[in-house]
Amino acid sequence: MDIDAGNALVEAIKPLAKATARVGADAGLGGFGALFDLKAAGFRDPILVSTTDGVGTKLKIAIDTGRHDTVGIDLVAMCVNDLIVQGAEPLLFLDYFATGKLDVASAKQIIAGIAEGCKQAGCALVGGETAEMPGMYAGGDYDLAGFAVGAVERDRILPQKNIAAGDIVLGLASSGVHSNGFSLVRKIAEQEKLSYQSPAPFDASRTLGEALLEPTRIYVKPALAAVRTGHVKAMAHITGGGLLENIPRVLPDGLGVWLDGKSWQAPPVFAWLAKAGNIDAQEMARTFNCGIGLVMIVAREHAGAVSKILTDAGEKVSRIGEVEANASAHRVTLRGADPVWPC
Repeated sequence: MDIDAGNALVEAIKPLAKATARVGADAGLGGFGALFDLKAAGFRDPILVSTTDGVGTKLKIAIDTGRHDTVGIDLVAMCVNDLIVQGAEPLLFLDYFATGKLDVASAKQIIAGIAEGCKQAGCALVGGETAEMPGMYAGGDYDLAGFAVGAVERDRILPQKNIAAGDIVLGLASSGVHSNGFSLVRKIAEQEKLSYQSPAPFDASRTLGEALLEPTRIYVKPALAAVRTGHVKAMAHITGGGLLENIPRVLPDGLGVWLDGKSWQAPPVFAWLAKAGNIDAQEMARTFNCGIGLVMIVAREHAGAVSKILTDAGEKVSRIGEVEANASAHRVTLRGADPVWPC
């Protein structure tokens, strides 16, 4: 490790971390560990929830384009969106950044994105690790991992046990592909002979690289506002495995959902992926979020009130289906299935 470069990076990012300070943590850097005061944060009987994740091969697009300012947001989003679906408020975040040779300017961009993600999520960036590993990573290649800790009151843990047939499935719009399926996305771009500097075939106002690097949406603050009403029964973060694999993770045995593919409008990137990659409806829904980044399950009588809270907080919300009795292996049924559903 280039010690001087490492020290320069720490000094450069101290103001970024300080800007994420919140009640319970001062977000200072330099110690061997970080402390968090749950009592000061207002918790009575908290259960801690922890998550870890990465950004995946979306990083290759950042490296190839030299644009490193958004992948840090992705890193935070992939972790904190997993916390919120259990009803937990994100409290603190740590990152692991490994590279072949540390470039302070690029690393500062990456960590600035992490700090921005933490501010969006309301959690403190309390520390991390930077590793210079020549021989493991070539040139300017790097990898990122994130670790988030949150807390939820014992009696507010999601999913609840009262999910029932007839409950409404709400979908919160995604900002695009988010951070899953990028090995396939990159393969399709290569197959189509597109460079990341080419105009995006689905958005001529941006290059393909800019469009694909659109960061993952962070749903924490709107979702917490909805959860605090007591009307949210369950949530699912739509990541790897898409709609088909993630929603069943929060459903009791014997229940499934049907989804109406005509009830929301997916970003145009998905129609391009489906057509260019010759991907059928089922595989699209099993690989990508198809325009829905977070799903909520609420009782029918509360669907309108919860939707209004989310809409008032800036989310685009659609009623995308219902819970139904379903004991089969395929617990998500697609309706309104056009040739490429719902994209």
